[in-house]
Amino acid sequence: MATRTPTGDKDGGTTPVADLSYSDAGAELDGIIEEFETGVVDVDRLVDQLERATEIVDELDRRLRRTRMRVDELVPRLEAIGQDDSAGDGADEASADDAESDALF
Repeated sequence: MATRTPTGDKDGGTTPVADLSYSDAGAELDGIIEEFETGVVDVDRLVDQLERATEIVDELDRRLRRTRMRVDELVPRLEAIGQDDSAGDGADEASADDAESDALF
């Protein structure tokens, strides 16, 4: 499968999709889609562009799934930390309330 840089890359070299940032890969995909939407696609580049677009979509999907898995791992940990902090705050407030009411009597 051909790996090329986005259309208009000044050095004309190859950049594997995995080496592109998410936004650069998205921008390249947008460029390919725009080229297809104009209806004027160079036949010599058609298959290469379709392959590149597929490769980009696959890579972006992999990254999104990986990110979602990490978020699913981290959110419960953050929630647990938040619950620990709020439970600790409530105990401190209760102790302060008890001390204040003891001082009144």
